[in-house]
Amino acid sequence: MLRYACHPLPLLSLGVALTFGACSDRELRGTAVPSTDGQTYLVVDDDNGGHCGPIKVDGAEWPHAVHSAGPIAPGLHKIACGDTAWIAFEVRSGTAFHFDYWGP
Repeated sequence: MLRYACHPLPLLSLGVALTFGACSDRELRGTAVPSTDGQTYLVVDDDNGGHCGPIKVDGAEWPHAVHSAGPIAPGLHKIACGDTAWIAFEVRSGTAFHFDYWGP
């Protein structure tokens, strides 16, 4: 009878994590993935549990629905949940940045 010295599941999980980790770039405020058309997008994936007034990006109300990509210029931006303090984040050219973390 063949016995494993360790369970193979952790090794499989590590392989999957390394494979998918190579396709995206996790940052503090979200994840950047290459866009399919080479353009630059912002996707707001977290509306703070639905407790935002309007989501504002760079001082203007963000017109796109949660989980929907909207075009944005590459570079530094700021986002706010209603009248809360602004949070800075960066969107690199040719990516879709999925904003998903409002915390500190």
